Amino acid sequence: MSYTVIVSIVIVCLTIYGLIKRYETRMVLIAAGLIMAIASLEPLTAFQQFDKSMTNASLIIAICSAMGFAGVISLTKCDVQLVALLMKPLRSMGIFLLPASMAVASFCSVAIPSTAGLCAAVGPTLIPILVRAGFKPAIAASCLVASSFGAFYNPGVSHDVFVAKMANMEVMDLISAMSTKLLIIVVAFMVMLTIVCIVYKDYKRPEKGAVAENNGEQRASNLPEKINLAYAIAPLVPIALLLLCTLYFNVKISVATAMLIGAIYALAVTRTSPAECTKKFFDGMGSGYAKILGIIIAAGVFAAGLRAAGVIDILINFLQNSSEWAKIGGSVGPFLLGVLTGSGDAAAFAFNEAVTPHAASFGMTIPDLGMLAAITGGIGRTASPLAGGVILVAGLAGVNPMEIVKRTAPACIVLMIVTYIVF
Repeated sequence: MSYTVIVSIVIVCLTIYGLIKRYETRMVLIAAGLIMAIASLEPLTAFQQFDKSMTNASLIIAICSAMGFAGVISLTKCDVQLVALLMKPLRSMGIFLLPASMAVASFCSVAIPSTAGLCAAVGPTLIPILVRAGFKPAIAASCLVASSFGAFYNPGVSHDVFVAKMANMEVMDLISAMSTKLLIIVVAFMVMLTIVCIVYKDYKRPEKGAVAENNGEQRASNLPEKINLAYAIAPLVPIALLLLCTLYFNVKISVATAMLIGAIYALAVTRTSPAECTKKFFDGMGSGYAKILGIIIAAGVFAAGLRAAGVIDILINFLQNSSEWAKIGGSVGPFLLGVLTGSGDAAAFAFNEAVTPHAASFGMTIPDLGMLAAITGGIGRTASPLAGGVILVAGLAGVNPMEIVKRTAPACIVLMIVTYIVF
């Protein structure tokens, strides 16, 4: 084993420690990659990768425009209208209200792909409805945080764009190819959390006329009294456009075009100040570059450091001779780091940057291995008490984050196995 490989192993261990301690993710990854490149006497490798990643046109266009659109939807409150529209049909359905609510939240996550945004938009409505129906606050909160995987159907989600770019395919073609597998994962999570609810005895049908006694049972205050259908469909406009153009018309439009048309539609129907909408759109674009592309750039530098040290070559040679380990590494690795750090993004992006381009050499495809890492990283995040979404819904439900994790963790372990089998 060479000196550079030994140094890299130490640096990787320190990187994992830094992520667990919740140090700034981008700082940790960039510093680790740069140190490994310097130790390998190839410092320019890290800087060249930084330049390459920060000017990746396809990623910038799709991710930044999607975040800009999300900013406009939040400003115009169209996301709240969509939630109100979808929640209205729900009535007392007994324990089946839990999977029904997860189905609604999962559909909302397609239009609101940010976990924090989904929890903020849906949580104040969904959690009180479930609690009033007889569910404990902890399972009500778990239901929401476990419903974010519908986001992978959104063509602006960074993982979809990243994997599609590596596979040299259109992002809508990737989503189409993965749609059945994603649906199995979403439904499996609904089933598993319902089983957990039964095992933990988290549901008790309330007595007729029972009065809510705690803050979690108060009437949701964020829902509008009257639903405006034109507002409610605004978050779905870009996705509908992309689907229509892909499936029914011989027209290819970019994700950015769809997002911009959706933002214009939201502006037009809500009659919000054009200046405010424009400002919010570009603020969202900047936030998308800093928070999402920033991690992609940092993960690229980290992978470049590993490559310069020769670790990637050793790993690829090993995986070529033991192809099953690639699939195990792509599922268990991001899952565990998601649990430990509260974020599956860093692990998934680093794995996909370093290993996934070589998927064919050990018997897998880039889309399958790339999406496997992305999804299992998200599953791990759902089982982590450090995840921002878990902490947010814990506050909304008035429970300790560990109470949520006690319910999501068993379901997440089974779901990781299901995802491994499906892919």
